[in-house]
Amino acid sequence: MRRLHRERHLVRRIGWLRAAVLGANDGIVSTASLIVGVAAAAATKGDVLLAGTAGLVAGAMSMAAGEYVSVSSQADTEQADLARETAELRTNPAAEEDELAGIYVKRGLDRELAKRVARELMAKDALAAHARDELGISDITTARPIQAAITSALTFSVGAAMPLLAVVVSPANYVVACVAVSSLLYLAILGAVGARTGGAGILKATIRVTFWGAFAMAVTAGIGLVIGKAI
Repeated sequence: MRRLHRERHLVRRIGWLRAAVLGANDGIVSTASLIVGVAAAAATKGDVLLAGTAGLVAGAMSMAAGEYVSVSSQADTEQADLARETAELRTNPAAEEDELAGIYVKRGLDRELAKRVARELMAKDALAAHARDELGISDITTARPIQAAITSALTFSVGAAMPLLAVVVSPANYVVACVAVSSLLYLAILGAVGARTGGAGILKATIRVTFWGAFAMAVTAGIGLVIGKAI
């Protein structure tokens, strides 16, 4: 007896995974850079904690708002395209069937089979067929603004909490070193976990996220040091 198996494709994770990795990465990098910059300007540990906490709250709200607005714009575009496609299906279904068949011909089907496939798919759900094969809109790629906003805000907060924790446990004279080293470690772990979850190469993702995190902190520390000496 033939046994069916359940397939779990990693592409189904792309929506929430993108928002989660972006949020956590931004939380670590931006908060760690802020802390390192303020600490390099010879601020007290209390000032550093205050700046870091403010950065966490402001960053989480900014990520949520930014993701919601961005993904909502994508959703608006999708809805506009679907509305246009619905009108075209209503006014000229024959031309839409030919258009869908043409897509299948380009993918390798012969004309007769392509026409038959297009006709049968449109008989079941014409809009879904055109949304998927003409517009590239499916359940996997559909924009979800609220999911993206919540995921980004939560993961940003978790990421930003890591450098703040390093400030709390580190000696006052070693805040910059402790935050920098621990944040690079967090970024490396994040890059590895994100790559593993998405089925990508772990080494490349880890190096990429760690390098740019180190670069951001180095630039911010340099600016904070210069401004600290100037004032």
